[in-house]
Amino acid sequence: MTRIAAVHGVLAPYRHRQRDLTDMVARACLPAGADRRALDRLHAGALVDTRHTALPLHRYVEPADFGTVNDAYIAAAVDLGVEAVAGALGEAGLSARDVDLVLFTSVTGIAAPSVDARVAGRLGMRPDVRRLPLFGLGCVAGAAGLGRLHDYLAGWPGQVAVLLSVELCSLTFQRSDASPANLVATALFGDGAAAVVACGTRRATGTAGPSAGAGPTAAGRAGTAECAGPVVVASRSRLYPDTERLLGWDVTASGFRVVLDPAVPDVVRKHLAADVDGFLTEYGLTRRDVTRWVVHPGGPKVLDAVAEALDLPDGALDVSRRSLASAGNLSSASVLHVLRDTLAADPAPPAGTPGLLLAMGPGFCTELVLLRW
Repeated sequence: MTRIAAVHGVLAPYRHRQRDLTDMVARACLPAGADRRALDRLHAGALVDTRHTALPLHRYVEPADFGTVNDAYIAAAVDLGVEAVAGALGEAGLSARDVDLVLFTSVTGIAAPSVDARVAGRLGMRPDVRRLPLFGLGCVAGAAGLGRLHDYLAGWPGQVAVLLSVELCSLTFQRSDASPANLVATALFGDGAAAVVACGTRRATGTAGPSAGAGPTAAGRAGTAECAGPVVVASRSRLYPDTERLLGWDVTASGFRVVLDPAVPDVVRKHLAADVDGFLTEYGLTRRDVTRWVVHPGGPKVLDAVAEALDLPDGALDVSRRSLASAGNLSSASVLHVLRDTLAADPAPPAGTPGLLLAMGPGFCTELVLLRW
């Protein structure tokens, strides 16, 4: 089994009201003297109150090439990554040297050595820590990363694994781009990071699993963690054919230019219910059995589509909607922030009841993670 020991989320240092961000976008993207009423309606309709950015706002209207922006990404991503991982390890009662695997995901910048290597060095992780940087999964990567953490720990029971997501969406901002996709992105996305600490546990029979390079002390290290969170039961990936242009990046001379098709909510309505029902059925469950829905806050239209497709009761997505309002869409980090807030909510779900964590992303794809409290 995989037990979630801690989830720690952090936000970039500069906090802004949505109105201030709208004003910045109007200056940077709209032609001089253009009517901005459509932009104002678009930003208000995103239902975002505040967002955080890695840089002060005036930096986003200044010309900068891709290399300069990416350097800013690396510096800020390492700082936020260190903060997120250190916070999660502290909450779990573990040290950096207890970590056997770091899985890192981001889609808003590139680095070699990867950000996880730099974070490992800053925190003093062991030289034999295993690293797995992922790029390209976008918003789905928080859920997919948790699923891959579970896959790893199933093969290496007794070990400790960390999932780190850092997304600095503001650094993909395209100046002078008044396309609908870019303006929608400027209404929704923010900057933040999250880290999950998970512990692999051997089956109750005591059957020994393989031991990694960390040696036989791995089980002892995992046992020191305050593994009081839910268990990951299983995960399921779903890739939809002929949907590559729904969501993603066009990589251009000025950096990452967003691809965002308004048909995304329609795809959710078309496919999600069958995917969720098929997954739950394999474990003898139905949607009515699920006590917590941990859903990536892709935007109000996406959340509405999820609620409609799954016929969810009123309030089922309140944690996701509050996360969207307070921080915007943090890409892969968002669903982990929602997971953190769900774990902290009172009252806790009844012991032994199922929860479902889900996110969508480029591909177009869905990732489902079945939890048990």
